Amino acid sequence: MSNSEILYTLRGVKKEYNRRTVLKIPALDIRRGKILALVGPSGAGKSTLLRLLNFLEPPTGGQISLDDFTLNGSPPPLDVQRRVTTVFQHPILLNRSVVENVAFGLQLRGQRNLQSAVMAELARVGLESLAHAAARTLSGGEQQRVALARALAIRPEVLLLDEPTANLDPGNVALIEQIVRTVNREQGVTIVLVTHNVFQARRLAHRTAVMLDGEIIEIGDTETLFSTPTDPRTGAFLRGEMVY
Repeated sequence: MSNSEILYTLRGVKKEYNRRTVLKIPALDIRRGKILALVGPSGAGKSTLLRLLNFLEPPTGGQISLDDFTLNGSPPPLDVQRRVTTVFQHPILLNRSVVENVAFGLQLRGQRNLQSAVMAELARVGLESLAHAAARTLSGGEQQRVALARALAIRPEVLLLDEPTANLDPGNVALIEQIVRTVNREQGVTIVLVTHNVFQARRLAHRTAVMLDGEIIEIGDTETLFSTPTDPRTGAFLRGEMVY
């Protein structure tokens, strides 16, 4: 695989909290323009890895690189930070209208004449009719769609999704999954998806990594991993058995 196909490179990455190791990744390459799913039981380190990929926290040890930029302990420059955005499981919305929430990232970037861009993203997530509603009064599924529209409005190169459809109804799940497929296919956005739903991982991801106790125990092309896992713990997890 050529270097141009690799967006993130992680080597010897470790994360500790209060001297307890919660993440240990000897090596991981994340491919440009692909969808990678991170699956595993609660506490496996999936969300911690996502935070490191968004440079929200530095690793305790090891090296994380995004193309030619390598994190060296200092916060990354603004142009690197703006290449990556995260949609969290519990979206953090401003106490403003839906349209003001979606426009927020564009305003921070100094963009003007935002109306058409913002409304296009609201149309994508099916919320044009709620553009002027107070964002925090919406249902959980609607709030998640506002957060996704806000993330997509800034045209990120990397979209990190932390359980984006947890506790949502099937209609919202289907809509969000379709949006994820579309922005990956049409815009080439690299997506890392944390999900407990192995069926969702199989539907969306080009590659899937199974995490347990802060480590990746198996990673591979999604269909191959699901059909012929090599680690017995992977098979047990995919069959719905408890793995701890």
